[in-house]
Amino acid sequence: MWMQTCFLWGLPMGRRMRAASRTLPLHLTGTVLLLAATLAASKLAAHRKSEPLVRPLESISWNISGFVAREKPYGDEVVNDLRTTSYLSRIYQKPGINADLFIGFYDQQRAGESMHSPKNCLPGTGWEIWDYGTAQVPVNGSVFTVNQYSISRDTQRMLVLYWYQSKGRIIAGEYKAKLLLARDALLFNSTAGSIVRIVVPDQPGALDEARSFAAELIPQLQQSLGG
Repeated sequence: MWMQTCFLWGLPMGRRMRAASRTLPLHLTGTVLLLAATLAASKLAAHRKSEPLVRPLESISWNISGFVAREKPYGDEVVNDLRTTSYLSRIYQKPGINADLFIGFYDQQRAGESMHSPKNCLPGTGWEIWDYGTAQVPVNGSVFTVNQYSISRDTQRMLVLYWYQSKGRIIAGEYKAKLLLARDALLFNSTAGSIVRIVVPDQPGALDEARSFAAELIPQLQQSLGG
């Protein structure tokens, strides 16, 4: 496979993609495309402009969909590992259920500073992802698709909603997010964006509560991003 990949980089771009689709299995073609997009974005690292938030993340309401928040700060070690430009971490509470909210914002993304996907981070902290799919979140007449994970650790079972949000865009898939990031770097000289994660207990009614919470959160975050 490595010899095939090296050979492909010697071809013009259009022939590379056509050759990749013929010589690589379908699940590897996406990997090659993602690698190409990542390399293209990396070439522009020195020319990217940072895009600060229009409003700080702290301006997001402490009361969302009937939940009331309290701070949940991270330690310095975690913050340094995340390498965010800004982040928001809160526990939102209402009778019978809590919602753990994390938003990580990057004013520009470089190698080693891109967003940490829960798909990789959760198993690293002992959580097992035993089911995954997507959920639909209606917002002001539009419907957005976000990731939905069911996770467990010891006797705990939780539901996770997460997505990637940038100015005017909400994406669930990692591959698509990386490809559009590369496009933004090439066309708009910008790689700013955020990752949003909501965790609720896996219990009756929790998914609807999380979707309602996300529906109110999304437009508020868009205001911070400048969308």
